[in-house]
Amino acid sequence: MRAFLIAALLFALPGVSFAQVPPAAPPAAGAPPKVSWTVPPPPEVDDPMLAPVPPPKRIVSSWAEAQQILRTRSTTLKAALDQVVQAEGQTMVAFAQYLPAFGGCAGGSSAPPGCANGAYTHQLLTRPAPENAVGTVQTNVVPIPNTLTGTLSLSQDILNVQEFDQIGINELMEDSSRLTVKDTRRTLDLALANEIVAVVTGERTAEINRVGLRVALEQFDISKRKEALGAATALDVVRAKQNAANARAALVNGDEALRQAREALGLALGIPEEVGVAREMNVNGLSEDALSACRAVSSVDQRPDIAAANRNLDVAKRNLRNTYYSFLPVITGQSTLSGTSAVNAGYPNPTWSIGAVLSVPIFDGGTRLGTIKSERAAEDIAAQNLEGLKRQALIQVEQAQRGISVAEVTYKVSLEQRDLAAQNDEMTQAAFVQGHGTSVDLVTASEAHRLAEQNLAVAEFGEVKARLAALLALATCPW
Repeated sequence: MRAFLIAALLFALPGVSFAQVPPAAPPAAGAPPKVSWTVPPPPEVDDPMLAPVPPPKRIVSSWAEAQQILRTRSTTLKAALDQVVQAEGQTMVAFAQYLPAFGGCAGGSSAPPGCANGAYTHQLLTRPAPENAVGTVQTNVVPIPNTLTGTLSLSQDILNVQEFDQIGINELMEDSSRLTVKDTRRTLDLALANEIVAVVTGERTAEINRVGLRVALEQFDISKRKEALGAATALDVVRAKQNAANARAALVNGDEALRQAREALGLALGIPEEVGVAREMNVNGLSEDALSACRAVSSVDQRPDIAAANRNLDVAKRNLRNTYYSFLPVITGQSTLSGTSAVNAGYPNPTWSIGAVLSVPIFDGGTRLGTIKSERAAEDIAAQNLEGLKRQALIQVEQAQRGISVAEVTYKVSLEQRDLAAQNDEMTQAAFVQGHGTSVDLVTASEAHRLAEQNLAVAEFGEVKARLAALLALATCPW
């Protein structure tokens, strides 16, 4: 509510006329006669700081548009999605360990099973072959100067419990990564909606600050005129000027808070610049818009971050069990096909063999025992993390539900405070017209009115934020 001019000027400035109001009925005995006066319009003030904050280059006009920008530019979301791809790759690696290995390696005779390799050998030191050399390739020198050898091997794990169990562990890690993506979206949606509300609140506060500065400048102008006419003292002028300076300080801080809110919205959207919100955007409907992309759950155990922590605990338990599996023997089947240009007489070329290898772990210096100890600690850490997250989630849900009623009460109280401050401001000016009160009362009432308007704007949008927090406190947001 805009304040009117300081009423003391009514007695000093021209243009103020007083007239008896003809009573509609005779006044009651002892009642003072009613007097009315016409109030001239407030003085025109002009100040560069009254100009609105310049709008940003980019404006978000709807929740759907903000969501689209968030999906395409959020680095946090992209990192969470990459973790899913990374987990899928690790599952493929674990599964490949249990599949047949055929070809694709090099290393000569020391190559591991499942490789194809070829070798060419040239002997630098040779001598003439003995005349009675039997069972060798016909050559004039020994050893054979040039030899070609090729080997093709196939390997397949027949019994390897540890590798087979690792596939299931990695699949659990995939589930955990997908749940993390859902929770990332939930938190990003909540943060985005809060940043939008913060920008709208900053816009409203900036407007209120400009109204407050205009009123303070009008009061300062009137005080100077009164001083020139002898109806006010220099102290009154200083107090009015101080009120205008305080209004300027509030305006500067409010404008900077608005710019920071716009920049925070830009960062939330993945845009390194200020981003504004269109005036036609329905901020009160943000909670419904945000929930349209999510799904409410019935308990904290179904919330994606808690579910992901549960999966991590399962992974820790399986890792411990998997370490015990390393004590079990491993049976591997192998088949090798090889050929060479240096063939002894009577030997087939190429040769093909098939066999099985039994590997029994006996002693590794304590590596597996140390791994068991480490995995036990990892399991306990995962359990403690899950318990801590559950406790935090329960408190968050309770606070979010309570926050709605707190926000509603805060808004009602702020509305009452604003109305009382406006009434006090108006009555203080009216009293000053009649010669009651001082300029201190006038300035104090004006500042209190301005502050009450700001608090009301914050409380109004605080209800929106409270509803958002309550709706998304128990929700999952799949993409």
